[in-house]
Amino acid sequence: MSVARITTVTFESNEAADIAAAAYVPNAPSDFPEAEQLIAVKSEGNVNISITLYENNEAMERATAAKNKVMDAIQGIVSVDTKVGSVILNHSN
Repeated sequence: MSVARITTVTFESNEAADIAAAAYVPNAPSDFPEAEQLIAVKSEGNVNISITLYENNEAMERATAAKNKVMDAIQGIVSVDTKVGSVILNHSN
């Protein structure tokens, strides 16, 4: 069963969120090669959400160093909330 890591990042401004998204989107596929699926959501003005699906916990843990490196490079973060859980539905048309 796949595992999801959902990371919600709140920034000090809309501009900081936009800059972070612009840096994340083109690099995420190479930064997280074991990800089965990458989803980036621009939520409220200063909130970005990333949803990453992995084959299992071990694959997700191997990606933790890359996640930390990406997060450390981002400016203007106010808070980060991360949730991990089992994927119970992954449907696309």
